[in-house]
Amino acid sequence: MKKRYQVVIVGGGPVGMALAVDLGLRGVSCAVVESRIGVSQIPKGQNLTHRTLEHFYFWGLAEQLRAARIMPRDYPIGEITSYRDLMSDYWQAPAGRELIRKYFFQENDRMPQYQMEAVLRARLDALPNVTCFSGWTATAIEQDDDTARVVIVDANGADRITLEGDYAAGCDGGHSVVRSQLGVERRGTDFDQLMVLIVFRSRELHEGLKRFPERSTYRAMHPDHNGYWQFFGRVDVGEGWFFHAPVPANTTREGFDFHGLIQKAAGFEFSCVFDHVGFWELRTAVAERYRVARCFIAGDAAHSHPPYGGFGLNNGLEDSVNLAWKLAAKLAGWGGDALLRSYDEERRPVFQDIAENFIAARIKADNEFLTRYNPDRDRAEFEHEWARRESDLGDRFQAYETNYEGSPVIDGPPNGTCSAHGQHLFKARAGHHLAPQQLSSGRNVFEELGRGFTLLAFDADDRACEAFERSTKKFGVPFKLVRDSFQNGRLAYEAPLILVRPDQFVAWTGEHPPKDSDALIARVIGRSQ
Repeated sequence: MKKRYQVVIVGGGPVGMALAVDLGLRGVSCAVVESRIGVSQIPKGQNLTHRTLEHFYFWGLAEQLRAARIMPRDYPIGEITSYRDLMSDYWQAPAGRELIRKYFFQENDRMPQYQMEAVLRARLDALPNVTCFSGWTATAIEQDDDTARVVIVDANGADRITLEGDYAAGCDGGHSVVRSQLGVERRGTDFDQLMVLIVFRSRELHEGLKRFPERSTYRAMHPDHNGYWQFFGRVDVGEGWFFHAPVPANTTREGFDFHGLIQKAAGFEFSCVFDHVGFWELRTAVAERYRVARCFIAGDAAHSHPPYGGFGLNNGLEDSVNLAWKLAAKLAGWGGDALLRSYDEERRPVFQDIAENFIAARIKADNEFLTRYNPDRDRAEFEHEWARRESDLGDRFQAYETNYEGSPVIDGPPNGTCSAHGQHLFKARAGHHLAPQQLSSGRNVFEELGRGFTLLAFDADDRACEAFERSTKKFGVPFKLVRDSFQNGRLAYEAPLILVRPDQFVAWTGEHPPKDSDALIARVIGRSQ
């Protein structure tokens, strides 16, 4: 049996569902293949960034997502960092993502991944152009010049269907069948370290940590662990927890004192009930390419890493948003081949930077600190350096600013590169995320952005606006014009003309209309004139 869709998505986790939701809302027919029937109750993927909440806003799901929160809505999101264990005299409550809040339209949030998945699933079920094959497994991926084919079988292996699509996307996790069958390798840093994930319940731990200001995660930096983290995360406020820590390579679920391990990290004895014990390998890996002809990979299929800093799930969702509008544009006829190529050219360098220069580099820096400074050797020196570290977390959040300055479909600066390092600024810059600002109507710019390209025209003459309207009409590009005065907070953009992509990244800025608006529009949609 054969079934035809525009896009076949292998993997119905959050990344695959997000891709299907975004495509479905753009009128693209999709099939989503997911081998699981239910949803895992392991509380991973907790930290949802401001940017991720912007995605949910544009999908019409921001309030539904916040309503799914388990922790109280006003409970602080942030971390406590302590030396050796959580009862240490040396601890910090560093500033975190609140430092960059004003550069995004939405507040960040925190909840177990399964809560977020339920919100996406409900939205998927309401989209008539998306079909979900739950309990089916992809076994083969083939493609030719015109079609991508995914062979799926049901849980019993009795039924077999070939799903045909104009394109296919592998969102099927770290052991991706799609990536394997495409012959795509991954490379990165292997720390050769086994880690344990323990999910447990303990009211006594909650009571024992009341010495600290309210926070959602607690990290113990112990000199014996080579910079690898031991950290506790709240699932709720009262008794639900998860815990990550390094363990010996031969550790199994039987015969190891996991209770003793978490008590040592906490620094005091407490009773608890275990719900789950699992293991994972500490490594980073990024695929050598994110696209092979008509097939793409996204999320953990494209990149994997330790669960440090909330980089994984949030970047997987950014993959989906980046890919979705480009696929929809190509299928609608106005996006060019270069637009599809830009998915790899924009997203892969970003995660390479994250894996090596945020995650691996932080582990190395933590190890160097713990090796060099010790209060038992030189208390004054340790206390001086420990105090200097308090701004570390906030500095990293401020430096983490995804941008596509080097993208071929962005009118970026000469010699620009795509990376995860940048500055959070209100200035509108080609290749960077647009910062929110209030319009003279009282509405925010983000409330006025269209699903296609949007031109923000502040005190711009009719000639400038007409040039963009004419060029976008020529290429069939969905276009919205937002006019306002160049006053108040909008002056922070430092440009009266700003062309914004469907993913809220700036494609071009100028004080005057481009000399050739046709050439500019052709470039940002990946087409030649």
